[in-house]
Amino acid sequence: MSPSDSGFRLTIPLSAPEQTGDELSAVARVLESNWLAAIGPEVSAFEEDFARAAGATHALATASGTAALHLALRVLGVGKDDDVFVSTLTFCASVNPVLYQGARPVLIDSEARSWNMDPSLLADELERRARAGRLPAAVIVVHLYGQIADMRPILDACTTHGVPVIEDAAEALGAFWLDGAAAPRAAGTVGRLGAFSFDGSKMITTSVGGMLISDSGEPIRHARKLARQAREPVEHYEHLEIGYNYRMSNLLAAVGRAQLPALAARVAARRRIFARYAARLSALRGVALQPEAPWNVHARWLTCVTVDPEEAGVDRSHVLRVMREGGAEGRPLWKPMHQQPVYRDLGLPVIGGAVADRLFAHGLCLPSSSSLSDADVDLVCDLVASAIER
Repeated sequence: MSPSDSGFRLTIPLSAPEQTGDELSAVARVLESNWLAAIGPEVSAFEEDFARAAGATHALATASGTAALHLALRVLGVGKDDDVFVSTLTFCASVNPVLYQGARPVLIDSEARSWNMDPSLLADELERRARAGRLPAAVIVVHLYGQIADMRPILDACTTHGVPVIEDAAEALGAFWLDGAAAPRAAGTVGRLGAFSFDGSKMITTSVGGMLISDSGEPIRHARKLARQAREPVEHYEHLEIGYNYRMSNLLAAVGRAQLPALAARVAARRRIFARYAARLSALRGVALQPEAPWNVHARWLTCVTVDPEEAGVDRSHVLRVMREGGAEGRPLWKPMHQQPVYRDLGLPVIGGAVADRLFAHGLCLPSSSSLSDADVDLVCDLVASAIER
């Protein structure tokens, strides 16, 4: 049952889109120019603006974050019967592009410090696969809820075995990786390629859309060609490989350009919202907030907590029900991919799984819109507290 079907009126959404006030003029600029095609000056400018903001060299605006991930796999040569390691605690969009390529996802469990891919499990499985002569074609590391995975040991293990890393940074726009004395690096710029999403719930939105970035020009050049139906640069329509209609429209790119300058402020707002939640909820029995791992600056796209039913006396579902009754939207953490019927029926291998299972069983996401007022946050805290204190 969806919240809208439950009979409750939700007044505090989970993660609502927010406008800067410049979107109308940006859209009007495109409409006045009549440049409504999927290729245009706003697209090129958005790619340049985004690459500059992320600290990347090359960027490609796409129709969705899923499209960006699919293109990343294509340009890395992932194909039929290849294996690709993927975080199991994620959304299905991290896994489906692997299947699009006829490859097999191998699902890797989380670790407790960040809830992201466990580097030890990854390294051990890579060693085992190297001995067996069956290394994966790529590793997709997902940065959950705004937090970057423990990339140093992940990169070291993958570099040792020559396996490229793709960052699924759809949830982590605005997060930064801290690698010792090196300068902080934005999420998505650490691996070979980084993919982002701009759907309505994300830090910035183009309604629908995504971005693929890299410091290498060749994969982005090839991805750009594939995203435009793989048309060859000749006068007539000529195709030497299969492509896709994965382009972002000039209209949506203009919205993205209007949104992008607000990114830093929105990250700061969501971090403040998390801090207020932490101050109120950390004292509740059985409630723990997602920790901020020391190797990153967490963007706090969503504030997430776990509820230990033995300590709290209630489970995650009870807390969500009380929140809905009080008008606040929440949702469980992602259901691990190895628990999803569609992937379980395919017999996908899973490495570990207990940590992701536990997080799903006990975890929930709280309202985190960057526009939330202190009163909104306090109301959600009151609802969570009342659920536990009943």
